[in-house]
Amino acid sequence: MDAVMGDDGLTRCGWGASTPDYAAYHDTEWGFGVTDDTRLFEKICLEGFQSGLSWLTILRKRQNFRTGFAGFDIETVAGFGEGDVERLLGDAGIVRHQGKIRSTINNAARAIELIEQHGTIAEFFWPYATFSNTPATDVPAVTETSTMLSKQLKQTGWSFVGPTTMYAFMQAMGLVNDHIGRCTVRDEAERSRRAAAEAVLGQAR
Repeated sequence: MDAVMGDDGLTRCGWGASTPDYAAYHDTEWGFGVTDDTRLFEKICLEGFQSGLSWLTILRKRQNFRTGFAGFDIETVAGFGEGDVERLLGDAGIVRHQGKIRSTINNAARAIELIEQHGTIAEFFWPYATFSNTPATDVPAVTETSTMLSKQLKQTGWSFVGPTTMYAFMQAMGLVNDHIGRCTVRDEAERSRRAAAEAVLGQAR
C-alpha cells in the first residue's frame, strides 16, 4: 500500500488522500481506538450496509443513517417494528436494502444479548486487538481473527458480519493499526488504540 502526500503537505495512506471526505475520516477516525458501544454497534451496521458498495457511499450518507436509526441507540433500534422498516425503505437518504435494514434491527437485539453476557460490546471485541511496533506494509482484506469473530457472531444470530466486513470493522475501530509507516497519523492512531485497550482491558499495551 502506497503513501500519498496531499496538497496540504500531509502524507497519508493512499486511499485517505483520494477525496476530502476520505481525508477527514482517515485523519480523525480510521484506526483510532473506539470503546463506546453505540459507535461500535453503528460501525458494524454501516459495514453491513457497505457490503457490495464503496465505503465512501456510506460515509456520505452516515448522518442520514444516524437519523433514520435513532443515532444507532441499541435499545431503540432493537424495538423497531414493521412500520420502521417501511419508513426506512422510503428514506432516499440511506441505502434502501430491506435485508440490511432488517439485519440492523436483528443485530441490535443480538447486541443486547452480547452486552448481557460480556458487560459491553467493547469488552467482547477488544481482547481480539493486536499490537505491533512494525508498521503495516501489506494490508489484508481478511484475517484468521476476523474469520473467527465472524463465525462467533453468526453462531449467535448476527447477520451481515462476514470475515471481510469484520476486518474492515477491526481496522476502523482501532483493533488493528493498518496505517502504513509513512502515514502522518499512524502514531497518533496507535496511541489512541493503546489507550482504548487499556481503558477496556485494564492493562497497558
